[in-house]
Amino acid sequence: MKYPVKLQRLGDDEIMVTCPDLPAMTSVGTGEADALREAVDGLCSALQMLIADRQAIPPPSAAKRGMKLVELPPLAVAKIGLYNAMLQHGIRKSELARRLQVHLPQVDRLIDLRHQSKLEQVQAALEAVGYRMEIRVMAA
Repeated sequence: MKYPVKLQRLGDDEIMVTCPDLPAMTSVGTGEADALREAVDGLCSALQMLIADRQAIPPPSAAKRGMKLVELPPLAVAKIGLYNAMLQHGIRKSELARRLQVHLPQVDRLIDLRHQSKLEQVQAALEAVGYRMEIRVMAA
């Protein structure tokens, strides 16, 4: 999952990053490489705000000329997939907790992009809502 971002120079080395798909996302870095690394955290924070507000996660749009793409970590992509599946099918967190036979705080952590859940736990939750996770490795 790669979101397009705009880079804007603020000063000599400072670069601000924004995302047209997520207006709440803004991050700043020193130099382009640092700004793009910081953008990952900014994207995850903006997406987490949508999750907290029970809003739909917008899919990434196509990058326009001059934009860069920022790829989300695999665990975040899996958690977003779980959240989207729950939202789409009207599955509440309490229902998922019942299906997984876990306590509600464990489900909260499964859709918290800041929490380092085990990928296997997210995979089990996806299966509990009728989805599967597929991971592919390709040449760069």
